[in-house]
Order: sequence, then C-alpha cells, then structure tokens
Amino acid sequence: MLHRHLNHERLTLAAIDDVISRGRWKDWEDLRHAALNDREVMAKIQRICAHYADDPYRQRHRFWTNYVKAHS
Repeated sequence: MLHRHLNHERLTLAAIDDVISRGRWKDWEDLRHAALNDREVMAKIQRICAHYADDPYRQRHRFWTNYVKAHS
C-alpha cells in the first residue's frame, strides 16, 4: 500500500497508522508479517493504538491492540 503523505516504504508510526486506518486485507497481512518478525514494529503498533484507546469508533485500532496483546 502506498501511504498518504509518505514517499518511502518504511514502517514508520505514520505509515503503520495509515495501514491500520485505511489498509485493506493484504496490507494488514503485510503488517502482521512485519510485526511477527520484528518486535519494534509490534511496539509501534501498540504505541499507535494506545493513542486511540478511548475512541469507540476506532475499532480497527482496537483490533490491533488485541492482536498485539495476544502475540506479545
């Protein structure tokens, strides 16, 4: 997935947030694979999702919060 406002393919905090917010199934698969292979990516996902913890409309972030908890 090409991330909005970004011109590189690194999994920065902004890129991960974009994948979670706007990504499709394939993008999520890629993020899942990266998270399972790199603890730093898993920590970034947790950091991003913590920011949205109180927002009931951010269900995708809630999903990823639970994913990180289950796989950490």
